[in-house]
Formats: sequence, structure tokens, C-alpha cells
Amino acid sequence: MAPETHMPEPICLIGNSGEQLVANQEALKILSAITQPVVVVAIVGLYRTGKSYLMNKLAGKEKGFSVGSTVQSHTKGIWMWCVPHPQKPDHTVVLLDTEGLGDVEKIDEKSDTQIFALAILLSSIFVYNTMNKIDQGAIDLLHTVTELTDLLQTRNSSDLNTVREPADMSFFPDLVWTLRDFFLSLETDGHAITPDEYLENSLKLRQGSDEKTQIFNVPRLCIQKFFPVKKCFVFDSPADRNKLSQLQTLNSDELSPEFVQELSEFCSHIFTHSKTKTLPGGIQVNGPRLESLVMTYIDAINSGALPCMENTVVTLVRRENSAAVQRAVTHYDQQMSQRVQLPTETLEELLDLHRTCENEALEIFRKDSFKDEDQCFQKELKTLLSAKQDEICKKNVEASANHCSTLLQNIFKPLEQQVAQGIYATPGGHRLFLQKMEQLKAQYRQQPRKGTQAEEVLQEYLKAKEQLSNTILQTDQALTAKENERKAEQARAAAARAEAQRLRAIRIQEEQRRAEQQRQYQEELRQIEINKANFQAQQERIRKERIQQEAARIRAEQEAKLRELNQQLEAARAMNHHHSSGNDCILL
Repeated sequence: MAPETHMPEPICLIGNSGEQLVANQEALKILSAITQPVVVVAIVGLYRTGKSYLMNKLAGKEKGFSVGSTVQSHTKGIWMWCVPHPQKPDHTVVLLDTEGLGDVEKIDEKSDTQIFALAILLSSIFVYNTMNKIDQGAIDLLHTVTELTDLLQTRNSSDLNTVREPADMSFFPDLVWTLRDFFLSLETDGHAITPDEYLENSLKLRQGSDEKTQIFNVPRLCIQKFFPVKKCFVFDSPADRNKLSQLQTLNSDELSPEFVQELSEFCSHIFTHSKTKTLPGGIQVNGPRLESLVMTYIDAINSGALPCMENTVVTLVRRENSAAVQRAVTHYDQQMSQRVQLPTETLEELLDLHRTCENEALEIFRKDSFKDEDQCFQKELKTLLSAKQDEICKKNVEASANHCSTLLQNIFKPLEQQVAQGIYATPGGHRLFLQKMEQLKAQYRQQPRKGTQAEEVLQEYLKAKEQLSNTILQTDQALTAKENERKAEQARAAAARAEAQRLRAIRIQEEQRRAEQQRQYQEELRQIEINKANFQAQQERIRKERIQQEAARIRAEQEAKLRELNQQLEAARAMNHHHSSGNDCILL
């Protein structure tokens, strides 16, 4: 948080309606954002005694908390201003300016006690602002804190005249008593004393046991017991009386040098000796814890019974750890919603995601929780996460079942339409129906991310369809019987037709055989005639050839004889020529 940015001016933290105290939600929201330890400085005192002026100086501002210049009280309830600690960068200073005590305009004076109590309960430095000097009235007013004894102390004494010890002194704030417009001389028995010595002297107890002495000692004893660490500052009048109404607008050189010096020492002490707001058990308070304290105390006061400190710590532990549990559960819910897509394919996948988110949630709880000594809240968180595991497992089952049911309806819808159309109301329809069912089951099983109920929902669906399957089977059997009878009749008719066709074929074949035989006989006769004619022709050719051959032989013989005769004749002629050379040859 950057206080300069978020808190340029104070804001009402606790309003006083006159009937009850009311926390300002906007202020609580500012506190909830402060993660640093806080130093809480609260101021209490009579109204119109300059409390707001001191708080503005602690804030390092000229203006902020309302500073009035009249006798009317300005601050109502408790106002808050968060500023950076000037000496501790890792701390935030929470300044609480309270409603003035003793306002004559108040209808119910019990609010003074309530405001006073809250200032002590909430602060780590308690500034008690009074006027002029420490007197019995101022001590008696501070003694109002004794009204908190039943609240702040252990209940181990029944003696009303005994001041009981607080349960844990470390819880109580340091007391800084500021005396405004101080006019006395700081000396005793002629010796100068310091403001702190003046305070201690004023709180000294008297010796004696009489009632008057006890009445004198009880307030002082209470103050000493409740505030073991005390500091006193005295302030001169800051300026001339006629300038006091413009006090917050005056420059330093217009103020009393003594007042300026005392104011500087006051602010330096507050920041140098400031301690972190701490609860019993050494619990450091940050913004959210201070917010929780505010709500705890207001609720208790408004209900009419202030809580004891032990119960306050228990309440704070419960609130913070309950908030830590809620933050862890919120983280778990967010992470599961982001990482888990229902339905998961397997239960193990879902349980792995649960364990991862559960471990993250537990780590967040351990980081944000405190004083969960018996691990009560961690056990509560585990119980909640276990319940959420059961719930998301149940949702996973439902998501898987719903998704699978929808998927089955979509996949099997065409089959149901076909059944309604009577497609399977035929002989053999049951076999076709079963084949289609197997195809659709395979298609269903191939679909991804059906979840853990995939097979169970399928089996439930199939079981629901058994009656339909049986009906189709019965229809199939009835129609098949008729079909078989029809087919048998058709077979008999076909057999008769086939036999007639066979006989006709045999007859045709026989006729064809006889016709072929006749054709073959005629062909044989024709072939005989052809052979006979051929033979005769051949014989004729042979005869003719023989005749020709014989004629050729005779011719050849005749020619041979003729050649021989010619040869003989030629030889005779030659011989004759030889015998009668002058005789004429007779030439043939």
C-alpha cells in the first residue's frame, strides 16, 4: 500500500451514532490492504484540547484531522490516517484521532468509555492529552481504564479493591501523557525535575490501608500496572491567544519557539520509540488483523459485553484462520474450475488434479494462517477439500452420465428412426438390427472424453433396448416362417418348372438327335453317292488314263517302229549308195 496515494486525508474508522458504534467499510477496506506491520498511535483526551493538531503533525501534514476553533467538538467517533513510518520503511503508522471526552453535548456518556476502551485496545502507543497539569480529575479520567479490568485481566480475584494483573502486559500500549498549555514550574523541593519525573511523582502511591488512601491509590495503581512504559511531554502555549483559532495555518516562526521544540521532541519520540502493535503470544498486527480487531471489539461493545483479551486473540485467530481457510478454498475452486473439464476421461485424472489443487490450497493456508497450533483450521480445510473432492467426483459422474446419455441419443437416433419406420420389421431384420447396434456401439466407444460412466451408461442403454431387440426378433421369426413357407412354395413351383423345362429340353434334345441322325443318314447316302460318283469318275479317269497311256504306248511303239524302219531304211539307202555310187537313191 502507498499511503500517500490511497490516503491523502483521514477517514472515519468508527462512527458513533449515539446508540452504537459502526465500522466504516471503506476504512476497513484500506486496512485490509496493508500487509506491513502497523504502529498504531491513538490519542484520547477532553474535547477541544488540541488532539487533532498533534496527530496532523505526526502525519507530517498541516491539515488533515479536523481542528476546530470553537467550543464545539469536531471529531466524532474515531478517525484514521495511515501514513508511512518515517523511520521504519517496512512499517505503516496508523493514526487514530478520537472523539473528545466529556463533551457536554453528548446524550449518552457511556460512549466516552467505549471510545477510551477502543483507543487502548487498538493502539500500541496511547497518547493521553490533558490541559495545564496532572490533577486528580485527569487521573480519575484516565482511571476509566479500570472499567476494562474485567475485560483485560485474568479473573482470579474476588477482591474488588485489588487491582488485578493484565493477562499479558506486552499487549498494552505505551502511555504518552501530553500536558497542553503547561504553566507550572517543573521543580520539587527546590530542585528541577523532568516531565517524566513529574508524571511519576503524580502517580506515587500513599502509605496506608484506610479507605481514603485506597481510593487515592487505586487509580494510580491501575495506571502503573496497565502502563509500565510511560512518557510525559509538556507543551507551552503555541501562540498568543488571539492567534490560537488559526493555529493550523500559522508558520513555525509564528509559533512559540518552546512549543516548536517540544512538538519536535514529541514527534521524534513517537517514531523513535514506536513499537509494532502486538497481541498476546507475540502476534504482530498488520492491516487485516487490525481490521479484525476493530470488528471484534465493535461487535462486543455493541452487544453489551467487552471480550476478554484471551477471547479476543481466540477470535482473531478464528477470523484470520477462517479467512485463510476461505482463501485456500477459493483458490482451490478457481484452480479446479480452470483446470478441470468435466467429465474427465478417468477418475485418476480427476484425483490427480484434486491433489495438485489441494496441495496448493494447503500451502496458501499455511502461508496465511497463524497460531493454528492444534491444526484445527487445517483439519477443517482438509475436511472442506475432502467434501469438495466428493462433490466434484459426484459432479464428474453426473457430467459423464449426462454427456454419455446425450451422446448415445445422438448416435443411436438414426437406428431408432429406422426402427420406427419398420426397416427391421422384415425377415432377417433382427440380424441386421444387431449388426447396426454393433456398428453404433463401436462408434460410441471411439468418441473421446466420455468419462468414467461411459461403459455403465452404455450397458444401461443396451439393457433398456433389450425389449425392443426381442420384439424385432419375434417379428423376424414370425415373418421368417411365412417367408420360408413362401420360399418353399416358390421352390416347389420352381422345381416343377425346372422339371418341365428339363423334360422339354430332353424332348427337344431327342428330336434334335433324331433329326441329326436323319441328317447324318442322308449325309451318308449323299456321301456314298458322291463317293460312287467320285469312284466312277476316278475309274473313268483311270480308264481314260489307261487308254491314253495305251495310246501313248502304241504311239510310242509305232514311233519306235517307224524310227526303226526309218533307221533301217536309212541304213539300206546308205548301203545302196555304197554299192552303186551313181545310181539314184530312192528316198522314202
